[in-house]
Amino acid sequence: MSDSVHQLHPLPGDVDLRTYVSEPEVRARGRALRDATPVTARDREATGADRPDVLAFLRAAHANRLPDLVPLRVGRMISSPFTFYRGAAGLMAADLHRGPVSGLTAQICGDAHAANFGLFGTPQGEIMMDINDFDESVPGPWEWDLERLAASLVLAGRESGVDAEGCRRAALEAARAYRLEADQLASLHFLEAWTALPDESVIGKAKADDLLDNFKKAAKKARKNTSAKVAAKWTHIDDHETGIRKHRFIDDPPVLTRIGDGVAEAVIDGLERYAGTLRDSRAHLLARFAVSDIAFRIVGTGSVGLHSYVALLHGNDGEVLVLQLKQSIPSALAPFLPVPAARHEGERIVRAAGLVQAQSDILMGWTSVELPNPHDGSPESLPFIVRQFRNFKGSIDPATLSGDDLDDYGRLAGALLARAHARSLDPRLTAGYLDGDERFEEAVAAFAVRYADRTERDHAELVAAVRSGQVAAEVPQD
Repeated sequence: MSDSVHQLHPLPGDVDLRTYVSEPEVRARGRALRDATPVTARDREATGADRPDVLAFLRAAHANRLPDLVPLRVGRMISSPFTFYRGAAGLMAADLHRGPVSGLTAQICGDAHAANFGLFGTPQGEIMMDINDFDESVPGPWEWDLERLAASLVLAGRESGVDAEGCRRAALEAARAYRLEADQLASLHFLEAWTALPDESVIGKAKADDLLDNFKKAAKKARKNTSAKVAAKWTHIDDHETGIRKHRFIDDPPVLTRIGDGVAEAVIDGLERYAGTLRDSRAHLLARFAVSDIAFRIVGTGSVGLHSYVALLHGNDGEVLVLQLKQSIPSALAPFLPVPAARHEGERIVRAAGLVQAQSDILMGWTSVELPNPHDGSPESLPFIVRQFRNFKGSIDPATLSGDDLDDYGRLAGALLARAHARSLDPRLTAGYLDGDERFEEAVAAFAVRYADRTERDHAELVAAVRSGQVAAEVPQD
């Protein structure tokens, strides 16, 4: 990898407020980087020199997960190449490692595939769309996020039956939208660029108008996605033990299961400590609630096999709040980037969300929970993030879109990704490096198609290993 990756987050005391560098000067600095790494360098082979064997990669990724849930994770990953890809961010990082980079560093998502852009609500009740997963987030080359997005669009398109040209075009449009949005942000007033919200208006700005109906339908569903709806669907009222009417989770294995009292108490202890990571006013808000119940809940493909809990809290006049506690492990990208070990992996994720998202969950924080080791039963302190489980969350599934809608989705996601990176990387540098060169998106699209082919071969290898009995898999039931 290039040695010119820049220091990303200077400490407050190191900020220079005496020297102003104009837009033309900053763009020129970015443009100079093209001499070492031209934009056409993005068109290259998909397989990196540091790539491990697929099965070896999975064994390493599963080493510290709950053993009884690993077959379920594998079962999800064999369902399609796109789903395999969603669980293999570390494998792609190995392929991208030592590849061409501009030398410009952003706080990257680390897993910016097309299904990791979602809808959520602001405290004011607005619906926005943004990157919504930061488990792998670290400072790194902005190109890694864009190439992961582009390849995912090709895979999603293939899953939904889009023809080869339509898949390639979606990847190309994502890269083009990224380039154009970076250029636009570079010319705006700093505060205007910083405070722009990714609401419905971003669809028109990204020229993704065919997606407007999809967004409105997803937003309508998202507005109904609340803690109250979770309580109505997943709980019952229990007053047998204390005479106090409380909501209790209903067992729905393997996705939602009850836990023992000892684990529940440990999780509640963690929740009480988590309050200290919130702003004072929000900690006071949390303190007005009380826990009714705790359950174990399996989450998305990438996190299956990690500890994940939902906490049901009750408040004023039948009010309910559902929080999610999800175990945090080191980023799968960390072995391939010069990043220091995090002092707490949950804190890393929460701070990354604050750096990348235009607005973050007001109740997002981190904690540690002492739980028994699944291998020998010894107690161990594990890091977690805590956030609202349902906060007007919604999504547009890219693997169900037609060709006409998929390229619009690519434009929207590319623009959102450029905005996200611009919060930690000066867009004037990125715009200078890209310098209006349309060969950039052609190169990204060519690599995306090649990497989708690589992923299909990886997926086929895992499927063959499952069929031969080398790898255990539990296929999820509909």
